[in-house]
Amino acid sequence: MTITLVSGGVRSGKSRFAETLAKEASSSVLYVAFGVSIDHEMEQRINEHQIRRPKEWGLLEEPYQLLNGISIYQSYDCILVDSIETWVSNQCIRIPEEQLKNPEYPAAILQEAKDWVAKASELDVSIIIVTSETGLGGVAMSPLGRFFQDVLGEVNQLIAENADEVYAVMSGIPVRIKPC
Repeated sequence: MTITLVSGGVRSGKSRFAETLAKEASSSVLYVAFGVSIDHEMEQRINEHQIRRPKEWGLLEEPYQLLNGISIYQSYDCILVDSIETWVSNQCIRIPEEQLKNPEYPAAILQEAKDWVAKASELDVSIIIVTSETGLGGVAMSPLGRFFQDVLGEVNQLIAENADEVYAVMSGIPVRIKPC
């Protein structure tokens, strides 16, 4: 069992690289998606990912609960999670703005991520997780944006710490940063 984290900026090529890793790992791949079609642009992004994926890959769409469906993982050799920042975003959007300073919310999100990583680590499958790096841009201008950056940064660090391999993708070029 291995956990591989693929991080990078928006439109950096991280999903394509992760898909290549999954194809190289096995033909038995489960694609775990968190995207929710809320507007035409998001619908197009989801469609692009669907077109690129091999038809024989399994699909688990679960926008809100990381642990839902984890029992299905064992039916595949490789799990491609694309993307953890979308899951974090889905969590953040459901929090009322006046509650963003409440420490219970980030703690609950981080705890769910910890529980998921712990459970996933017990499985005999390869897991490739895609995420966006929050540390490459400026500080968000809105309270929700800053909350999202802070929480995603913590979740990314948690996953990277537990990952066997970590790649950074910039301008379509992957660079392995763990192990060094």
